[in-house]
Amino acid sequence: QVQLVESGGGLVQAGGSLRLSCATSGRTFNIVGMGWFRQAPGKEREFVAGINRSGGSTDYADSVKGRFTISRDNAKNTVYLQMNSLKPEDTAVYYCARRAGGSYVATSLLEYDYWGQGTQVTVSS
Repeated sequence: QVQLVESGGGLVQAGGSLRLSCATSGRTFNIVGMGWFRQAPGKEREFVAGINRSGGSTDYADSVKGRFTISRDNAKNTVYLQMNSLKPEDTAVYYCARRAGGSYVATSLLEYDYWGQGTQVTVSS
């Protein structure tokens, strides 16, 4: 059973930074794609950032480009999301997700087959 465990969420003032981590189980981490999604109250879950299996290809939602950076450490089975210049509209529960096909970055949540439990990020104005 694949497990994904997010950490690093919390309360931060606007303009601040947070680094989310997602640790995964399993021995196939280096061949899977990973992504970060978020869901604000009353809104649908949306794509934030994704990375392919090698880490050589990434993609971001327009709303976070230039502020967020996704990375991965295949030796540690962990994916990260560095979030800088945070805004109140970034407030949401952030989820990491894993997909079996790792050669390209997928932006649709339908392409991801395992999900973490989520971590709350709250940005105060």
